[in-house]
Amino acid sequence: MSTPEQTFWPRRLRFQESAARLVVEYDDGVDVAIPYKQLREESPSAEVRGHGAGPRPPAPVVADDITVTDATPVGRYAVRIRFSDGHDTGLYTWAYLRGLGETIG
Repeated sequence: MSTPEQTFWPRRLRFQESAARLVVEYDDGVDVAIPYKQLREESPSAEVRGHGAGPRPPAPVVADDITVTDATPVGRYAVRIRFSDGHDTGLYTWAYLRGLGETIG
């Protein structure tokens, strides 16, 4: 499993609408596939994670048919994903996506 200190560079991001998942291909040959619903539930945003050391807010209720409507690169380190429910405040770093994908297995 990767650690947060490691830097993995994506070679390609594929939003597979038919499978409702994001596939990230990394430069070390590892590919991860993350369902859209899980991407939304595990958003790294303060809305989902909470602010600072305080308690984490209740988990968001995410529809099974959630989709991705847009994705925008943020510098060279992350992507901002906009979901069909309007959520778009999480910045998904390459290491965060890798770790999330590896937990799926």
